[in-house]
Amino acid sequence: MSEPRIGRVLVASLHQAIADLLPTRLEFYENWLNLSGLREGTIGLAPLSAVLSFLRTEGEAYNLITSRAGEYAADWTVDNVPAFERRIVRALPSVLRARAGLRTARGLIRSTYPGSRAITRVKRGIVSVDLRGSLFCEVREASVLPLCGFYASAIARVLRQFDVPADARVSQCRAAGAQKGCMLSVTLNGRAAGSAVAA
Repeated sequence: MSEPRIGRVLVASLHQAIADLLPTRLEFYENWLNLSGLREGTIGLAPLSAVLSFLRTEGEAYNLITSRAGEYAADWTVDNVPAFERRIVRALPSVLRARAGLRTARGLIRSTYPGSRAITRVKRGIVSVDLRGSLFCEVREASVLPLCGFYASAIARVLRQFDVPADARVSQCRAAGAQKGCMLSVTLNGRAAGSAVAA
């Protein structure tokens, strides 16, 4: 039985964020995020867990790196949506753009790790995201701060890429003691905020 593989978009975005924000530590992290593993998609759960564990010891850099990685993952995911589909989505009314953006964001989350899922509910311009299987929140000891900022950053960026202004934050984090999973809250700004979007 083989170990589940981590999605390339997650590994590549973390690698790029570390290169941007901690360039002097990149060589250390490349012991686990090696280029051949990136290229072949063979980086497993153990190396990624090691990287995340070491990143948590970097202090505030952890939040900066995971947020930046979420933005990169969102940009690359939207870039992989066919150009024709992106043009059609951007021409839709804001409510439908928000639906398309949330669908793309859920796909991004599924692509990070086979066990990761996002369940979205929208009410009055506020999206509640029930995040299950966050790799960032697999910790032995409870964390004071939420650790799943990658997903909040990625969801908000995907929505913005579809011209839906959005702000996302972590409401509850499993690493900080939440029971089942993490809860994110995404505020849809602009015209989408006044309408309920069925996701």
